[in-house]
Amino acid sequence: MLVLDILFYTFIVVVCIQFIYYGLIFPRFAFAKSKRNTKKKISISILICAKNEAENLEQFLPYILEQKYPDFEVILINDASKDNTLEVMKSFKAKHDNVKIVDVKPIEVFWGSKKYALTLGIKAASNNFLLFTDADCKPLSKYWIKEMSSCFTNSKTLVLGYGAYKKQKYSLVNTLIRFETLITAIQYFSYAKTGIPYMGVGRNLAYRKETFFNASGFMNHMNIRSGDDDLFVNQVANSKNTAICFTKNSITESLPEPTFKAWFNQKKRHVSTAKYYKLKHKFLLGLFFLSQLLFW
Repeated sequence: MLVLDILFYTFIVVVCIQFIYYGLIFPRFAFAKSKRNTKKKISISILICAKNEAENLEQFLPYILEQKYPDFEVILINDASKDNTLEVMKSFKAKHDNVKIVDVKPIEVFWGSKKYALTLGIKAASNNFLLFTDADCKPLSKYWIKEMSSCFTNSKTLVLGYGAYKKQKYSLVNTLIRFETLITAIQYFSYAKTGIPYMGVGRNLAYRKETFFNASGFMNHMNIRSGDDDLFVNQVANSKNTAICFTKNSITESLPEPTFKAWFNQKKRHVSTAKYYKLKHKFLLGLFFLSQLLFW
């Protein structure tokens, strides 16, 4: 009987924990309605860090440059590429006055560090409002900048967006990737709506330049290869300064990894940063995972 009692009470505790997450936390986002923010006319800098991304820049950068927004610049950061990324960047700059190039040379201390490259790009940005995406991303709307920038207020200095992955027919791996990405987004949006923001994705992320420098940039985790997005958000985000943007026009779309092995290795790199999250975030995420494991 003792074993049955322990199992019964464990089950009750697990159910209660699951109720907290599925009944209180996740519904904050699931049933939330996107607010129609007042459209603001702010100058904004789009930052794209590219390492050996010549083909992707040629394919996706036009979607950025065709945005319907009155005042924006595009900061193209060449992160010590070995292909013709820099030449592609120069070709776009020759055609567009609002394109600026930051050519990052490899140095010994920060060799291969995307965070170092991004820091130089942020310093080069003319505007205080920064919007980040990747070289293999494209906005699904010409109003992406408009939607993301509209979430900034005097108090909201950090905006979390949704970065989806392109759908591919008849691919189980692609379905898995898109499902996992959606679940992750629901989690970090829900926590942010609850007042506990803990991460964001660099495929669609915005913050003020002063927010970056007030936090000493990436210095607290410069030695960690990954985490230019989630670790920075985990460091600076709080209930007062964080907004979320999940309107249809605010979504970006990226190319997914082609194989399960490639995606799994990518996921391992992303998950490796979680151990550096704040203790309360590690506790909440760990408790949810453990309760799910015990429940099933």
